[in-house]
Amino acid sequence: MKSALDVHPARNQTHGICRRALAFGLGTWAMGLALAAASGIPSTLSVQAHAWQTVAQQRGEKTHRPKPAKAPLMGETPEVLALAERIAQAHQLPLPWVRRQLAHAARLDSVLPLVMPPATPSAKNWQAYRERFVEARRIAAGLAFWQQHHRALERAEQRFGVPAELIVGIIGVETYYGRHMGSLKLIDTLCTLALHFPTDHPRHAERRAFFQAELGHFLAQAHRFGPAFMNTKGSYAGAQGWPQFMPSSIAQWAVDFDGDGRIDLVRSPTDAIGSVANYLKAFGWKTGMPTHFPVTPPQAADQLETLLLPDILPSFSPERMVELGAQFSAEGLQHKGPLALVELHNGGQTPSYVAGTENFYVVTRYNWSSYYAMAVIELGQAIRQARP
Repeated sequence: MKSALDVHPARNQTHGICRRALAFGLGTWAMGLALAAASGIPSTLSVQAHAWQTVAQQRGEKTHRPKPAKAPLMGETPEVLALAERIAQAHQLPLPWVRRQLAHAARLDSVLPLVMPPATPSAKNWQAYRERFVEARRIAAGLAFWQQHHRALERAEQRFGVPAELIVGIIGVETYYGRHMGSLKLIDTLCTLALHFPTDHPRHAERRAFFQAELGHFLAQAHRFGPAFMNTKGSYAGAQGWPQFMPSSIAQWAVDFDGDGRIDLVRSPTDAIGSVANYLKAFGWKTGMPTHFPVTPPQAADQLETLLLPDILPSFSPERMVELGAQFSAEGLQHKGPLALVELHNGGQTPSYVAGTENFYVVTRYNWSSYYAMAVIELGQAIRQARP
């Protein structure tokens, strides 16, 4: 539904063009600054600004901050004109209007390093990942969100069959309940990634095509919703709003859940609630089915490898998993449907395991990562338990 991290399909890793991962990266960075400020710890930028201001005051100088250099505009280059023509044709938009929007977009080279895969991937650690999201302040914020929007959450649960706690968990992990929705103009980020995606990226052609398609959807929405939409801000990967939808996801799954005649994921938490529920339902959410069960993995290496081979795609019945050495609770053994053995690494410690159902797999379609899915699920559960 959103954007992408650049890792290959592998056991419990984010893979493909993940609709949330890049947007999540921005939210994590912003959250770090916000939490530092809340705890009284100044960020690096604030320390530098204070030092500069102090020196200036000692010299008797005015303390006006230097203006940042303006980013260059895309201009009417051959690449811009060619892309404008393709987008205009694909979405039946006025060609002069599309050319004008692209030519006047700013090139934000600062976002380019952010879409590159890490040079030295760090070891996965589920416990550390969990602690970033399932913690007291986010639970309190989620509780307030649930109380404020309980009617919309109840209505979404009734209409789409998706539990309110899961919707609350997703919005909490995505944007900390609207606190971190991104601050970059989407026309600028999408144009930059569509026209100047890093050529040294291992999947350059695929990613470039992806962002060109997303840019087309964004312009189609801007033409329909009016000039103000061109000022919409979001993540460095082009995701927007409370649920961090990419433009193509807005086109396919966003809904006008507050009934005001338009879809607005930035200003309407109600639209965000309905859109998240509709998204999960569209990807096969089954009402009443748990997301996962406790499981003890087999001890034999060959049996463990067999169960982990399909990754997080549910492929085994509970009976077959028992035959391969897994141990379940009674509830897990009674489950009707396929399961997947989900492995969550804990740095150098023993991995954690759960048996994921088809609904667990649905949650990973929002962000193709089992770590993300577990964080969303456990955050939602913690908030539900905190409700009066």
